[in-house]
Amino acid sequence: MGDPVKGNVGARAWESRPDRARMARGGHRAGTELDSGDMEQEPPRHRSWDEELRSRGYRVTPQRQLVLEAVARLGHATPEEVASSVQQTAKGVNISTIYRTLELLDSLGLVTHTHLNHGAPTYHLASDAGHVHLVCQNCGKIDEASRDEVAPLTKVLSERHGFETNVSHLTVFGRCNDCRSKDSA
Repeated sequence: MGDPVKGNVGARAWESRPDRARMARGGHRAGTELDSGDMEQEPPRHRSWDEELRSRGYRVTPQRQLVLEAVARLGHATPEEVASSVQQTAKGVNISTIYRTLELLDSLGLVTHTHLNHGAPTYHLASDAGHVHLVCQNCGKIDEASRDEVAPLTKVLSERHGFETNVSHLTVFGRCNDCRSKDSA
């Protein structure tokens, strides 16, 4: 598997996700690097997740690595789904550790969460947050639309209502193309 103290396994998990082509449109390989331009302590550059943890005084533990790898691999995953994935490798990691780790990673900006339904939040890499979630109310499929695709909506909300939209938490519910096709057949 690789050295749990180094971030290289997380990088491999990131690269193995089937939707990496989407990230090609958006810039760097964010699963292995972070855009730290917002941080005050250093000039803008990219940092790996393990460097980010260490720079903030946190240890790089095997549990944190496994949770981050699971989030990268699963895409949009609930804490229970992350726990199930982590427990395939490390059976002793309990759900409370998963929740605490996700909360820490979220507070550090490495992962982000969104509410895609009435249940538990789903987590994905913060670097993947540049999209709007499209959730099918029939089958539960989750798709993504780019910020550019919803720009006309956010422009109207701004111009007519003076409302600044945070699209990283925007979820649109409806019916996916497959479900619509089944209904019309």
